[in-house]
Amino acid sequence: MILLNGITGFYEKQNEPPKTDGKQFKRLCFSIINQNKGTILNFQEPQIASNFYSMEVKISNKHFSILLNAHYPFLAFASAVNFGEINFIEVPHLKEEFSPFYIVLSTKVLNEPLLLKSENELNKAELNQIAYWKPERIGEVLFNHWD
Repeated sequence: MILLNGITGFYEKQNEPPKTDGKQFKRLCFSIINQNKGTILNFQEPQIASNFYSMEVKISNKHFSILLNAHYPFLAFASAVNFGEINFIEVPHLKEEFSPFYIVLSTKVLNEPLLLKSENELNKAELNQIAYWKPERIGEVLFNHWD
């Protein structure tokens, strides 16, 4: 997977990455979770130390979060979202419903080892953060709690 400029939430002023639409994400989550007879438990926008939106939900006694990168339309599901630890999971029926709007990443992609290859578009600020935080998996770069 090519890691795009600004995907970590760190960037240089002259090369600011795009932003995803948090309001659209929130509306889609409410609609899709409601259609699946689920409950919205919590919604968090990206904070100073995180680069993603998080919608905590419960469907059929399954409690998990839906994550959206703040800069690119990459979506993932997680059973646990804690500082320094995100446990990515598959939710096939929701993957189908979110796929028309976002790139829904599989656990296979998210858990791939982080290998910084020359085709990445990461900027200097991001490379410095990666050197500091030492993420091991792609998912730890796409959805992080770095400050």
